[in-house]
Amino acid sequence: MIFTPAGLGAVTLVDIDPREDERGFFARTYCREEFTGAGLAALGEQCSLSFNHRAGTLRGMHYQVAPVTEAKLVRCSAGAVLDQVVDLQPGSPTYLRSFAVELTADNHTALYVPAMFAHGFQVLADRTEVLYQMSEAQRQGSARGLRYDDPALDLSWPLPVTVISDADRSWALLPDP
Repeated sequence: MIFTPAGLGAVTLVDIDPREDERGFFARTYCREEFTGAGLAALGEQCSLSFNHRAGTLRGMHYQVAPVTEAKLVRCSAGAVLDQVVDLQPGSPTYLRSFAVELTADNHTALYVPAMFAHGFQVLADRTEVLYQMSEAQRQGSARGLRYDDPALDLSWPLPVTVISDADRSWALLPDP
């Protein structure tokens, strides 16, 4: 695997290092030893799949608070998404700064999202799948979110938001500074 820091805390792009032959290729997408060796959290508690019917669908911006903050590895296995993260670490020099990357089935890139970073994505192609590996199991009482359109975050989405959950539409705006 190839680890590339994204310049926002421990947010890291994780690319495969494929071994190719006439059949195609084989590549490792996760190795506990390599992740921890790169200073990233081990990701073995939960795996999830998000299937999205239509382009324009938006999921996020989600995170979990103590005692079960979670790191995630997010990969698009079919279709394409614009994935975004926001630093929510108290006292961080990059607090409320964001990072965005396009994850596609073709580029095979994954995004490592550290604990206390909000995460969300917008679907760019119909019938898109996103795979998640998490360091902690999802806990309803610890789940939180930010509004995808909060002016304080200044996030840009490439398509009009056509499908979004009531919960994601209803998160409170951040207080004025």
